[in-house]
Amino acid sequence: MGMGDDIKHNMEDMKGKVKEGIGDATDNERLEAEGKADQVGANLKKAGDDVKDAFTDDR
Repeated sequence: MGMGDDIKHNMEDMKGKVKEGIGDATDNERLEAEGKADQVGANLKKAGDDVKDAFTDDR
């Protein structure tokens, strides 16, 4: 995984955490759920890149 992808996935994860926090603070369940979904998506992308790296030795 390239450094740019790593940064992009971490930023998406952070964005999700912020959305979740704002949703929790404002009792906005939709925003909170959207934030959690963003985090799950970022984690799946990270895991996929880790698997790809294991097979291509692109670390």
